[in-house]
Amino acid sequence: MLEKFLRHIAQTSDAPMGLEVSHAEGPFIFTKKGKRFIDFISGIAVSSLGHRHPKVIKAIHEQVDKHLHVMVYGEFVQQPQVDFAELLISNLPKKLEQVYLVNSGTEATEGALKLAKKYTGRTKLIGFKNSYHGDTHGSLSVTGRDVYRDPYLPLLPNVYFLEFNSDKNLDLIDEETAAVIMEPIQGEGGIIPAQKEWLQKIRERCDEAGALLIFDEIQSGFGRTGKLFAFEHYKVVPDILCIAKAMGGGMPIGGFVSSTKIFQSFKYDPPLNHVTTFGGHPVSAAAAHANFKELLSGNYLSRAVEIEQTVKSKLKGKGILEVRGMGAMLGLQLESRELTKKVVEECFEKGILLGWTLHSNTLIRLAPPLTIENDLLNEVLDTILEAVERHS
Repeated sequence: MLEKFLRHIAQTSDAPMGLEVSHAEGPFIFTKKGKRFIDFISGIAVSSLGHRHPKVIKAIHEQVDKHLHVMVYGEFVQQPQVDFAELLISNLPKKLEQVYLVNSGTEATEGALKLAKKYTGRTKLIGFKNSYHGDTHGSLSVTGRDVYRDPYLPLLPNVYFLEFNSDKNLDLIDEETAAVIMEPIQGEGGIIPAQKEWLQKIRERCDEAGALLIFDEIQSGFGRTGKLFAFEHYKVVPDILCIAKAMGGGMPIGGFVSSTKIFQSFKYDPPLNHVTTFGGHPVSAAAAHANFKELLSGNYLSRAVEIEQTVKSKLKGKGILEVRGMGAMLGLQLESRELTKKVVEECFEKGILLGWTLHSNTLIRLAPPLTIENDLLNEVLDTILEAVERHS
């Protein structure tokens, strides 16, 4: 099957991991050769409640027996969309009162940028260096990493990048600015949390300039940081919130959330000026509703905090420079690219999936499912620590 995969499926790198997946359950992925992998990155921050959570699977089965796609988003009343939206909005600050459902994180970013430009009548956008917001053209335009941007230039004009956690050049947020877009915790940029006072200063600057503040919580949302959303740590509420990844419990879905007043601008001049065929697909929305209900009913937020405490207490020693982040959104900073590569490779051989790319080549991203049990968590951390010590 690998040969057919390489021949017929468009590749994103010269060296895909190439695991032939048989099935997945809880924190585990099983290959067709019978090998078990511990998914310590949750499918890149997607399967936060583990793979195939039974309540999510039940909701999917029930919806499949009712209907699949029936109409483009926003025209027909579909129960799964309404149920999820009602539950989501009831757990967000008052100004975040409507959600526009899409299919992915980058679509959420695209919609948020268009909404900000439509509402304000402005075109200037502010992003941050080392940020990542997606790979479609609009999302890439506000992504602050040249390694992703350069092959596709020119991108959207009138985009400016500021230093993250720095007061320098904040005057660029002015009366011509439609929006400032940022991750409260930079993910691809190295798991770097915003400083609280600085983030509050960004909020104040946006208010003064009449610019909208967009938070990209595509990776940090739905409990991963120990709060439902990372902005709760900062006491700063965005004008637009982008969500996806863990939202659907493994099903493809995303969204952007804002006020009724701001969303009014999508209705006119012209009507239907932002539409999606499959956004809020009923099966994905049913999965998202079940996933969110379970997240709210369990001890998952406190579990994220416990995971952070355990990881930071255990991963110390030679070769380890820092463990940073919040909850179960963590980054293990090692002293060299060579060490990082060897640790990731050794853990892979021992059946542990860790997050590492050539674009963050001394950082191992740790994003275990919030359902992981202590024995398994400690087993993984012991293996990581042994690998670091062996190759340091």
